[in-house]
Amino acid sequence: MTGGAAAQDASHPVIAGYGAIMPAKDVANAPDPSLRYRVAFEVTRSASDNKEVNPALDRVARFVNLLGASGVHPAQGDIVVVIHGPATPSILTDAAYQARFHTENPNAALVAALQQAGVSVHVCSYALANQKIERSAVAKDVTIDVAAMTTLATLQLKGWALISG
Repeated sequence: MTGGAAAQDASHPVIAGYGAIMPAKDVANAPDPSLRYRVAFEVTRSASDNKEVNPALDRVARFVNLLGASGVHPAQGDIVVVIHGPATPSILTDAAYQARFHTENPNAALVAALQQAGVSVHVCSYALANQKIERSAVAKDVTIDVAAMTTLATLQLKGWALISG
């Protein structure tokens, strides 16, 4: 990405409104349309304010947009988000988020947009238990896994690249 690109140059080729990308010229390691991108994102951090979108989830949208801008369209489930730790409330239903934080879930639309783009969203059952979050409070189509660490290990052993942060 170019550091001085103006905000008006930002685009969202796959996930509208999230994961803005900028034009980049004369750069190395652009996405390669001949490769199959199978990537697991480990999302552990929350936003600094409960009214803001989780920046780690926005980063996943940026990755999807970067791929899309280069003509790469991963298959359903080739990009996996594994959420645990402080990021866990990001996947709450609006009602559950409202009850906990007294505001709408700012991540709900982004999570739905990621899923619409073929991203598989998972949450750790231990993280849910540790934060006293009931299964019924988890947003629609979010997969509850036994543990983030087993999911991440399994995906890596099956060939997924890991991006943490």
